[in-house]
Amino acid sequence: MREATSCAVSDRLPEALEFDYVIIGAGSAGCVLANRLSADGKNSVLLLEAGPKDRNIWIHVPLGYGRLFKSKTLNWMYQTEPEPGLDGRTVFQPRGKVLGGSSSINGLLYVRGQHEDYDRWRQRGNDGWGYDDVLPYFKKAENQQRGPDDFHGVGGPLPVSDLSHADALSAAFIAAAAETGIPKNRDFNGTTQEGAGYFQTTMRYGRRASTAVAYLRPAKARNNLHIETSALVQRILFNGRRAQSVQYRKNGSIHTARARKEILVSSGAYNSPQLLQLSGIGPAELLRNHGIEVVLDTPGVGNDLQDHMQVRVVMRCTQRMTLNDVINSPARKILAGLRYAAFRTGPLSIAAGTSGAFFKTSPRLATPDVQIHFLPFSTDKMGEKLHAFSGFTASVCQLRPESRGSLRIRSADPATPPEIRINYLATEVDRTTNVEGLKILRRILWAPALRPYVVDEVDPGIKVTTDEQLLKYCRQRGSTIYHPTSTCRMGSDPLAVVDQRLRVRGIEGLRVIDASIMPDLVSGNTNAAIIMIAEKASDMVLQDAR
Repeated sequence: MREATSCAVSDRLPEALEFDYVIIGAGSAGCVLANRLSADGKNSVLLLEAGPKDRNIWIHVPLGYGRLFKSKTLNWMYQTEPEPGLDGRTVFQPRGKVLGGSSSINGLLYVRGQHEDYDRWRQRGNDGWGYDDVLPYFKKAENQQRGPDDFHGVGGPLPVSDLSHADALSAAFIAAAAETGIPKNRDFNGTTQEGAGYFQTTMRYGRRASTAVAYLRPAKARNNLHIETSALVQRILFNGRRAQSVQYRKNGSIHTARARKEILVSSGAYNSPQLLQLSGIGPAELLRNHGIEVVLDTPGVGNDLQDHMQVRVVMRCTQRMTLNDVINSPARKILAGLRYAAFRTGPLSIAAGTSGAFFKTSPRLATPDVQIHFLPFSTDKMGEKLHAFSGFTASVCQLRPESRGSLRIRSADPATPPEIRINYLATEVDRTTNVEGLKILRRILWAPALRPYVVDEVDPGIKVTTDEQLLKYCRQRGSTIYHPTSTCRMGSDPLAVVDQRLRVRGIEGLRVIDASIMPDLVSGNTNAAIIMIAEKASDMVLQDAR
């Protein structure tokens, strides 16, 4: 990294409010930080969120995530650039813009990833981030419905619950997976991940437990915590190499908040690198092209973008027992609403996956490389109208893609969406894994336990049989499963953005704490890992302030 002329515009700004910590982004990480840093009453904390309060009723109804996909009020509504590996298609990238961030609009699944994921982080030079190091923070966060054990905790802010709505199709999927040689697994977050079973979710009594609900709501009354919503951060301001204050827009006016101790960026894998670049930290040539004064030439900001891709298989069901049948029947839909209102159970309590499986596409692999999400409904695209026929879905998700992309600002205007390139299916390993995963999934879906429920395969259809045809289908229909990471990657190499304590390398008083710091993707659904990162980072911030 090379230091360039520092930005000293803070001297020309109006007098600023002062806090010990300014947190940018009230998402999966930011709400955790706001709770933990304000807990002892000694630190004043400002939490800034670009979106509104989490008052929309569909945020709190688990199945409501389908209604939030296209909400411009609650969702950044990003799109990728045309993806070469997906026949030039753009891919929709929903990200939460509301208190709770993406934890307020996600599919609620609680899957930490494999033990080996975190050991790999440590082996890449990130001391303190191995599985044994991070497990205490997973346990600290949890209030596990099943009780405490070697892998789980109770009494934490985050409820981790079993499914409240059991259905025959989801049970049949687990049985069918066992018939194909995939063992049953009661706990994907326990001793081992491999196997088939039910997912646990971040719900409490049938309602979504976002980090805004689990962490921020109990802390809101604290006098030392100030929360600003609808506050779009414009940039971070510096005094030499030290991050000094934050400039944000609210109600058409520009405000400035100064941090006496640190500024913590928790805006997610897209908005965190965007903000660093807008503030003068990033690839120097890119910044100069947009007229941004370079504070620090940091080429790695926005690099190493990773995401989980999914490819779905849709089956037509023999019985009118799917969510399609509920939603497409006015009477059944009313009954489902009444059941949820009275008991917080039934179809409206379904998460974005009821049962699932983790398996290896090759016996040479040490750990599973594919995750299956099973859902008792079907649609052409998530967030769109369910099919008129009785249908169910299962999707293949490659857990550790090799493909890498990037994020770059398009202009110096913070309201302009960034340029997102993920490069899905860019490597042979990624292409082969998705094809082999689809072949194994198909064997499960036609196994004896599911066979009584199957009329036919709607998508891709039985005419798609060869590896070449399956790969073509992946290119035509593959999409995101909403897990972008690694754009402000942790490490000690020249392209790493933050160090092992999540401090931006080369800058004082500034950390990044969210999915963007992951050295690489975890083998699961990223929300649990982000919460763990914020729990661990909270301790680091407080320790370093002593």
